[in-house]
Amino acid sequence: MINVAIVEDNNTIREGLAALISGTPGYNCTGAYPDCEKFLTNLPKINIDVVLMDIGLPGINGIEGVKKAKIINPALNILMLTIYEESNVVFEALCAGACGYLVKKTPPSRLLEAINDICEGGSPMSSHIARQIISVFHQKKNLNGNSSDYELTQREKEVLNHLADGYNYQEIADKLFISVDTVRHHIRNIYKKLHVHSQSEAVAKAIRKGII
Repeated sequence: MINVAIVEDNNTIREGLAALISGTPGYNCTGAYPDCEKFLTNLPKINIDVVLMDIGLPGINGIEGVKKAKIINPALNILMLTIYEESNVVFEALCAGACGYLVKKTPPSRLLEAINDICEGGSPMSSHIARQIISVFHQKKNLNGNSSDYELTQREKEVLNHLADGYNYQEIADKLFISVDTVRHHIRNIYKKLHVHSQSEAVAKAIRKGII
């Protein structure tokens, strides 16, 4: 059973998400909150596997909410679910500690799949969002003219690119014709070389440094 909390100020959307999650076998909505303040107050008291977090919230916004939630529970999986598609906002959310980023027009089936992906170690992201960010930072890399690749191998860069596109471990293994264990090995090496501790941090740093 995947326990999901929702932080969304729009009553209709919040109630719809709660109904979708609670009405799907294998998923359970453990709480639906209209703002970060109420969510953060209850966070230490409830069992949560994944949080669906909006950005445009009253009071503490979603990005600040991610930072505060990760202080309370560093292992918490947070999936941004928002209308914002600007690359700088996405990047801020990932740097704050979000594990994935989807727009609100994402179909319900894809949202449920993304929640499951996060629990299995993936970093789901709307593909056009990921490519938009990569495009922006490729431009910056070209303007700067120099960028350290942190001694990543070509294969590690390929794995990073697939992580940025939102693929999970099994999907990356299938695309690169390697085992899931080999994918995990590459990701551990990526973490060490980039000095990060999560997939979202790895992708965010790789984009910021122009590695991918």
